This record gives sequence, C-alpha cells and structure tokens, in this order.
Amino acid sequence: MSHRIRVAIAGYGNLGRGVEAALAQNPDMRLVGVFSRREPSSVKLLDSSTPVYAMADIEQYQDDVDVMILCGGSKSDLPEQGPYLAKFFNTVDSFDTHAKVPEYYEALDQSARDAGRVAMLSVGWDPGLFSLNRLYGEAILPEGETYTFWGKGLSQGHSDAVRRVPGVQSAVQYTLPSENAMARVRAGEQPELSTREKHTRECFVVLAEGADADVVRESIVSMPDYFADYDTVVNFIDQETFKTEHSSMPHGGFVIRSGNTGVNTKQTIEYSLALGSNPEFTSSVLVAYARAVHRLARLNDIGAKTVFDIAPGLLSPKSPAQLRKELL
Repeated sequence: MSHRIRVAIAGYGNLGRGVEAALAQNPDMRLVGVFSRREPSSVKLLDSSTPVYAMADIEQYQDDVDVMILCGGSKSDLPEQGPYLAKFFNTVDSFDTHAKVPEYYEALDQSARDAGRVAMLSVGWDPGLFSLNRLYGEAILPEGETYTFWGKGLSQGHSDAVRRVPGVQSAVQYTLPSENAMARVRAGEQPELSTREKHTRECFVVLAEGADADVVRESIVSMPDYFADYDTVVNFIDQETFKTEHSSMPHGGFVIRSGNTGVNTKQTIEYSLALGSNPEFTSSVLVAYARAVHRLARLNDIGAKTVFDIAPGLLSPKSPAQLRKELL
C-alpha cells in the first residue's frame, strides 16, 4: 500500500462514530483525527489512540488531512461548516435537506473552487444511492413513473417531534411503506399515490408521570407537517420495553421505476435497502465517496460534486483492471 488516504472527522455524534467504524474496514484509509466542539478530553472514541482536537483549531491541520468527512447535522451545522471547511480541506458531507440542495451546492462550489478543493455534498442513501437509482430508472425507462418508499425505519426528525409533545417521556417513530401501494407499483399500474397512501407512521411512546394517554395521542396524530397527513398508530409502552426494543436505528426503503418499452411492454427496476443501523450505513457510504474525493483532488478536478458526478469505479479500492476482470 503506497500512501494511505488520511481522513479526519468533523463532529462526533452517531454519524462520526459510524465513520470511525467504517474507516477501520478500509485498509487504504486511516483516521488521523477527530474534531469536536466539545472539550476534546471529554470525547471518547472507539479507538482511544486516535487524537481528538478542538474544532476551533481545525484550520491548522490542513496539510495533515487528505479528506475531511463532515458529520454535523443538515439543519444548522452543515450550511455554515460546509462552505467554511471547503476553504481548507477536500470535504464530503451528508446534507439531506432536499429543497435546499441547489443553494447549498452554490455556496460549496464557490468556496471549493476559490480554494482549489473538492467538496462533495448529499452523500448517503437518500440523498445519495437512492438518487442514483432514480436517475438510472428515468434514463433507461423514459416513459414511466418513479416511486420512492421509505422504511421500515426509525425517523429521527419525526421521533424528535413526538418527544416534544407535552406528557411524553420517551418516544420513537417508525415510517412504514404501504404494502398495498408497493404491490400496485410492482404490478406496473403506475398509480397516482397520495402521501397518505404511500406510508403509514407508527409511534411507540412512554408516558410521563400523570400524563393523559388520549390527550397525548390526539396531539401526535393531529400534528401538522408530521402526522396529520398520514394514518398514524400510537402505542403506549413502559420504559423497560422502550429500552430493550427501540434503541437501535433501523431504516431502509425502495426505489421502483415502472415503465413501458416498445409497443406496451411493462418493465420494472427495483432497488432496496434493509439497514440495521441508519447512521452506520450512511457513514459507510461517506467513506467510499471520500476515496473518490481524494482521487478527484489528485486529478485537480475541483469544485462541488454530487453522486451524479462520480464514476462508480472511483468508489472502489480496486484498480480499473481488477474491476473489469472481477465485476464486469
């Protein structure tokens, strides 16, 4: 192995921990440090031999890092950190606010181009791998419809919304794809499906002392933006059951393109994921794309990039000749 790719992590939550674990499975890369806003001595890594640095000092390390993986949240961390860190590092992040992708891309692109860096955004499974599969489906079956179903999975945003309801002590929310809707799509019907028809939502809630279950249930199912447009089931459980049965972060989903070729031949493309841990899987995607970012940087192919811009061979540690021989 010539030069191992030197990777650092900015932000050490669920995603940062996942990236640390994923890097350990990729022998051509090594973790050179973690940057945190917390007091560095208070951050406990999976491997205690890896140094932790203060986020405030991050600029000093630009010569020691080939790719910086940004593990902050999309709401407030990445819109600031992304364009700032692209001035000093080649970066990859998992920005997932679909509606704000165009403006985030512009900000990153400007910053990365000025600095001669590569800044890759919106890497993960959706946006990310699912985005690629939507593109492939449309390009190959131009006459048709694309359907994305999410779940069964724990939704962090919706779980957080339930936890904010007065009278809730602990809560999680799972998004479930509608079996009926999926069967219709797989049969090639190309139905027009409403929000309510595509997914249902299921909540598991531990009530706070003295809270009224009926009041809490009503507050949840009528919540605008989150639950009002869906069929929502609320289950009340005790704290012990909550701890043993609802502490992992499973997720997944399906991208289905249903189309016609020729006179009227039905064709269907389906891609699916079943994930035991959403953050660990997203981290694994980030790490594969960090390899591609490093390769682009060495070719001086700078600016902001999305999954649509990356050739699949760049993700693999194998040589083009190996890929042709083994996988083609």
